[in-house]
Amino acid sequence: MSSNTPLPARRGLLAAAAALAAGAAVSGPAAARALAVPPSGAPDPATAPAGGRPRPSAARPLFLGTYTSQPGGGTGIGLASYDPVSGEISLGGTLSGVADPSFLALSPCGRTLYAVNERRPGGVTAIALGEDGRHEVLNSRGTGGDAPCHLSVHPGGRFLLSANYTSGSVAVHPVEEDGSLGERTELAEHGSPPPGPGQDGPHAHQILTTPDGGHVLAVDLGNDSVYTYRLDESAGTLDEVSVASLPPGAGPRALAFHPSGRFAYLANELSDTIVVCAYDPDTGRLTPGTPQPTGTGGVTSYPAQPLVSPDGAHVYLSNRGHNSIAHYAVGDGGASLRLLGTVPVGGDWPRHLALSPDGALMFACNQRSGTVTVFRVAPGTGALSAVATAAAPVPVFALPL
Repeated sequence: MSSNTPLPARRGLLAAAAALAAGAAVSGPAAARALAVPPSGAPDPATAPAGGRPRPSAARPLFLGTYTSQPGGGTGIGLASYDPVSGEISLGGTLSGVADPSFLALSPCGRTLYAVNERRPGGVTAIALGEDGRHEVLNSRGTGGDAPCHLSVHPGGRFLLSANYTSGSVAVHPVEEDGSLGERTELAEHGSPPPGPGQDGPHAHQILTTPDGGHVLAVDLGNDSVYTYRLDESAGTLDEVSVASLPPGAGPRALAFHPSGRFAYLANELSDTIVVCAYDPDTGRLTPGTPQPTGTGGVTSYPAQPLVSPDGAHVYLSNRGHNSIAHYAVGDGGASLRLLGTVPVGGDWPRHLALSPDGALMFACNQRSGTVTVFRVAPGTGALSAVATAAAPVPVFALPL
């Protein structure tokens, strides 16, 4: 979640925080439950980050993704709140009626939340987030494939993009005026190149729009490739532009862009590496560089999620097998990474990482230990220090607002 969430969206979403901390719940696939609206509270100048703008002292909303079909998993999207100063998390209910919501995304307007349904067959679900603090499941649509594990909203807000992991395909759904999803308009299958060593086929793991808005990138772990598409916004279809190849057996999983929009950092799950990729906005071509270590010292790590600081000075990477977060310094305007070290995550199998909107806190979802660790991010150095831990059922995704 970026720090530029629209202010109208923040007002409505902040309305849920106090009630969540008190244990409020939302249930039913199409029924909304009211969430109490807390007073906004005056910012405390003593809590101001390095940039000088005070951080709000009121509790803020936190959405958690989970698996509803796994033992010990949740029953829907986890609803919580966090203190933006201390980092303490208060769990407070569930938005039920959403199956296996392992990845979430907020619309540009901030009024609709989208979730994958990572199952067979796969789907995507739209949830309305009203300014009065009432959440309502709008509808779900099939993705045309199995086990979708990632989704993102096109910057214009008119299309939802999703990646079907098991099927190795990516889908496009139009977004209606009320935020609900229309019938799928595209299903692009990754039939070429052939699968990498030890793979049984393509496995699309991420789909996102480039910062310039001109192209859509799809990362495929099974094909060791990153596909570049152009989205036809009149038809909702994808036209393939190019394919970037990683070394055989790399297993690319996810990438994150530098604020310049000219470089991206790609986590290779199977080769335990991270790669700086150059991006050309004119052609859409992605050019991977030399793989770099994840700081795990030979421990099989299965790195999952790269994360870039808002100022572009630091990159973080979750190392699942090593149970750590690697910290890199960014150089040469985004073109290089220098490993500074790793930080223990205090849990087992850290999967998704997310920053609070002001960049002062980092949330790490520890899937196997059922915990979320909160770190304070030091201004300037980007150093991480753990400040809080909360139990949650199989947390695999965090969306702090």
